[in-house]
Amino acid sequence: MSKLLYIKANPKNDDVSRTFRVSEKFIETYREYNPQDEIITLDLYKEKIHFLTLDDINSIFGPKTDSSKDHPILKYAYQFAEADKYVIAAPMWNLGIPSILKAYIDYITVSGITFKYTEQGPVGLMKGKKAIHIMATGGEYTHGPFAGFEMANRYIKTIFGFMGIEVETIVAEKLDIIGEDVEKIVSEAIKRAQEVAKTF
Repeated sequence: MSKLLYIKANPKNDDVSRTFRVSEKFIETYREYNPQDEIITLDLYKEKIHFLTLDDINSIFGPKTDSSKDHPILKYAYQFAEADKYVIAAPMWNLGIPSILKAYIDYITVSGITFKYTEQGPVGLMKGKKAIHIMATGGEYTHGPFAGFEMANRYIKTIFGFMGIEVETIVAEKLDIIGEDVEKIVSEAIKRAQEVAKTF
């Protein structure tokens, strides 16, 4: 049995968020094909994730003890480390990820839990694990003249790769471009998500 952590980073409801319309279908199909797996949904807005305070930073960089798993910040890093697979559902905002997702990543990128320092430099401790990043964008950023502006998926792949996690991306893009068939784009992304979920 595997443990999948479903990380949601959008204040909109599932039926309003175009990102969540795709990610919820992914989860629905994954559950159908993996009924024995545990799926943990982590809605960052419901968790009220905040920016790190000085006390939080001291805890993250301080020594870890048996009670660290109950710490209000470190508990997220331990939860992340205990999962086998990840689904990150977050729209692109202003060319990057929502700030609440960046705050969460600051919670979980913790030396001694998700990576470690060695004589050769940092080494990820999450090797062999995999993630799906599901993202909706208003423009077209996977290729073309604006590809260089894309810093959302690029960051997710970089930071998860730093921890040793392989990331695959499902994007519904050009959703705010006048004249585009938005429902068709979202439907095609849902179909891809359902196919990927069958073997994830």
